[in-house]
Amino acid sequence: MDAAIVSAKAQGTGQIGEIVVEGKKKVKKPTQRQQAAQPVELPRQEPQAQEERGDGPVQGYVAQKSLTGTKTNTPLTKTPQAISVVPRQQIEDQAAKTVAEALRYTAGVFTEYRGSSNLHDEMFIRGFNYVPRYLNGLLYGSGSFGQMDPYFLERVEVIKGPASVLYGQANPGGIVNLVSKLPTGETHREVFVEFGTENRFATGFDVGGVVSPEISYRVVGVGLDTDGEVNYTEKKRVGVMPSVMWKPTENTKLVVDGMYTYEPNAGFRNFLEAKGTMYPTSYGYVPHDFYMGEPGYDKYERTQYYIGYQFEHRFDPTFTVRQSARISRIETMFNTMVESGVVDDNTFSRKAGAGPEELTQFTVDNQVQADFKTAFVKHKVLGGVDYRWSRRDYQWGYAATLSYIDWDNPVYGQPVDTAIINNTDNKTITDQVGLYLQDQIEIGRLNLLAGVRHDWASNEVTNYLKSGAKTSQDDTATTWRAGAIYNFDNGISPYVSFSQSFEPVTQAPASGQAPFKPTTGEQYEAGIKYAPPGTRMLFTAAVFDLTKQNVLTRAILTDPYTQIGEIRSRGLELEAHAELTENISAVASYSHIDMEVTDNLDSTVLGKMPARVPIDQVSLWGKYDFKDGAFNGLGLGAGVRFIGESWGNDTNTFKVPAVALFDASVSYDLSASFPNLKGTKLQVNATNISDEQYVASCASAGACFYGSGRAVTGQIKYSW
Repeated sequence: MDAAIVSAKAQGTGQIGEIVVEGKKKVKKPTQRQQAAQPVELPRQEPQAQEERGDGPVQGYVAQKSLTGTKTNTPLTKTPQAISVVPRQQIEDQAAKTVAEALRYTAGVFTEYRGSSNLHDEMFIRGFNYVPRYLNGLLYGSGSFGQMDPYFLERVEVIKGPASVLYGQANPGGIVNLVSKLPTGETHREVFVEFGTENRFATGFDVGGVVSPEISYRVVGVGLDTDGEVNYTEKKRVGVMPSVMWKPTENTKLVVDGMYTYEPNAGFRNFLEAKGTMYPTSYGYVPHDFYMGEPGYDKYERTQYYIGYQFEHRFDPTFTVRQSARISRIETMFNTMVESGVVDDNTFSRKAGAGPEELTQFTVDNQVQADFKTAFVKHKVLGGVDYRWSRRDYQWGYAATLSYIDWDNPVYGQPVDTAIINNTDNKTITDQVGLYLQDQIEIGRLNLLAGVRHDWASNEVTNYLKSGAKTSQDDTATTWRAGAIYNFDNGISPYVSFSQSFEPVTQAPASGQAPFKPTTGEQYEAGIKYAPPGTRMLFTAAVFDLTKQNVLTRAILTDPYTQIGEIRSRGLELEAHAELTENISAVASYSHIDMEVTDNLDSTVLGKMPARVPIDQVSLWGKYDFKDGAFNGLGLGAGVRFIGESWGNDTNTFKVPAVALFDASVSYDLSASFPNLKGTKLQVNATNISDEQYVASCASAGACFYGSGRAVTGQIKYSW
């Protein structure tokens, strides 16, 4: 009877203490009066090995579940679509400084295609860019507009392929869902300080605790001050993300969270010519750190903030309701000297460009989930209605006066014409209402998924350059998805799926033309997921055939658009997340993408592959942690990223060469040698160790971007 706990309590006065029998040992507990006289102190709760939730922390490198693919807490091995999860531990081990960097080792995803000139977390998924980003399941930002510090995040997830059935209008390549750090009901405290190349200094804290059995909190903060890789550029940031969780019962939970980030200078954005980057001029290559702008004029100021909540209540074993909502705002001001042409082999012309952009968003998602069984069939039915509204105020223009700069011998301090003539001055208001229904059906080892959605979307643009003229468009769309996956005893799970997406077209039709239909996406996917029983490993192989239709096209620049364009993307993806032993963790990926413009009025791009998309990518990262012996506490990590050839323009007249980049890390837990320093860890990371000078991508001969050079960071972290 070792596990038995027997108590006897006196009734009435409360003066007789309890006698608790734990095994054979008797322990006399304080009386109620004695307990009342003692101060109440909530003990620190050590992290427990809890069952993973699809929106919570991941132990190590291998996620078991995700909410992103189904909006329900579903194992990845029961989801018939390719979903990648980058857990917190991987982000920390690789010292990712942005969300884009966190996805470097993910199959089918091409990040940092603008190299060090990346103000936003831009990426291609399965060949399509301007991938929307969600935060805790709700849309955040617009296109690539807006950026989240990775220290705020618990995990980064990618749905590959159309996802409109659950999320409404979306890119056919997929979406990225960011899962933020929220209260866990446990006490956790850490601070870090980081130094690195380019005069990098960063610091942050992550503090969570318990106020009472019902209330817990978490506050995460960051600070950053660093130079950019390009001369005269810099990045500065301060931010805080607080959250509170109220859990009055096991069946009811309310989380309120917010975020504020201010960046007086959020980074750098510019491009260069293929001449001087892809191949030399008579003066050689344009230096990797060449600065096109003017110190004192160029800046990108950004402020982001939001407040939201997530509510869940389970009525009984069958019915659960949820509601998530957020209101957010992103404000930017961008000044930059933009390259406008090549004068000769060592001289660029440039002109000032500037404009503010402001985005206000409100999003809400209401869900009802029913879990029940009919005969031998289990159902998890999800019904929902979501709504999003946004207002975007955007101005942009250029000065009329050109200035010139010699990249071989640049001279700064030239006068800047700041009389900006706007070519864009718009207010855009969009909204979307969507109704969706999904059923996850489990019949023994067979899992079926079926979902359908109908959306109503509207878009109204006020053009202040045309005396406030308004254009508006209303769209409706019905999308659906279906899939099946079978879980064999040996851990192999083959699957097939079909999914759709839609995106309203914001381009105004020519006079007399009918409004444009939404662009649509359709994907057929088949694959195998393999999770060997008794291990923490997940291997995924997927092949896909993805088509984007109703793309705007025209034969020449002066023609009106016609909506007959089509782009097809087919490919293969292999991905592995594995904890091979207690000491070894690894991630690996391979992707091959074959894209083709299959319908277009412009004959020069018909049958060609769109620019910037690497045909092949390979990556491998491994980490070894010594847990005993002379090297106890030491951790060694190493990785390689191969980025294959990509076309440099849409007419496929030149290619951007392939490149291999190497990364590494060394960490040491000081408590292994100095017990008094428990919780103190040192870590050094290096990316692109050989400082490879390469072009990340070219959109055309006039828009090429150098890739990021070598970066080294050293961090000391203390947890208690």
